[in-house]
Amino acid sequence: MAEGFNPEFDPTGIEGGVDTNVLPWMAVPGAAGVHLKPLRASGESGMWSAVLKIEAGAHLPMSSCLGGMDLFVLSGEIRYEEGGATSKLGPGTWGYVPANTHIASMAAPGDSEFLANFYSALAFLGPDGSVRSVLTSADLGRLADEQGIALVPNTLAECMRERPDPFGGQGEPLAIASGNASQLVVGGGAPSNGDSTFRHPHFVDTRAVEWVINPGLPEIALKILRVSEETGVVSLVVRHNGVAGPHNHLGASDFLVLSGRIGYRAGPPEGYGPGVWFFEPAGARHDATQRLGDDDLIYLANVYGPLTFDTGRGTPIEGVLSWMEYDALAKAAAAA
Repeated sequence: MAEGFNPEFDPTGIEGGVDTNVLPWMAVPGAAGVHLKPLRASGESGMWSAVLKIEAGAHLPMSSCLGGMDLFVLSGEIRYEEGGATSKLGPGTWGYVPANTHIASMAAPGDSEFLANFYSALAFLGPDGSVRSVLTSADLGRLADEQGIALVPNTLAECMRERPDPFGGQGEPLAIASGNASQLVVGGGAPSNGDSTFRHPHFVDTRAVEWVINPGLPEIALKILRVSEETGVVSLVVRHNGVAGPHNHLGASDFLVLSGRIGYRAGPPEGYGPGVWFFEPAGARHDATQRLGDDDLIYLANVYGPLTFDTGRGTPIEGVLSWMEYDALAKAAAAA
């Protein structure tokens, strides 16, 4: 199956994914003890994505996400303070922090790592609440350039550019690289609405979210975490053990592989494994997406627009999967 998956592999294009385990940790300006691995920086929308690490005893200082942020805790524990309350975020916690939320602190008792998508700049605030500095997508791009790191392309046109030289420095794997990261989202978590460690409505324990099956794709199960009726963005965990047939991404998507291996366009026959983060630009086409091997393929994903399904290139659209279908699936399963 792996040998026949990708017969038209083109090694000259820029791949839409990055192995986070081979990237170095880079200091975050204005936040002592906080480091990041850069993944994506949009010059058009200002959105940027990174894996962040807060060292033991350090904290992300008082700040405001000017465009909102979603995050997923990979390891350690983060004590999130806002509005005089503290939420303890352990591994497997997913959250969406709305735009302009005043975050008093994100502190780590021990080394802690989390994936984050910032929808605009992160503003660091002074004691009086005034803006002391900002961290933008342009800053992330500059940090990546200084280290010789190629960020994922943002558009289909950028995907057609020549592949840059690979990062030649010393990488540092994520803390989850040595274990089975599927345990972050599968297992006996307490129901998030009864978990006394969450004092804010932004967060959910992904282990406590039930799997939902789409009748049209019975071998692909979903944990639907958030559906935005305003933007159409859907956040979810996917257990992808079947084959997703031919489809087009009308909007972009991103995802982090937690377990198993995924067969991916323009990828190697053995596919990609845990710790690889992908960005699918709007308009991306997949004739098939499937797991490789026998292990559960599980990934965390954001879907920024509808997908259309057909039976092959040039054939009529047979189905559409948008925020409305995800919302209906969640409601049918009584998922909060």
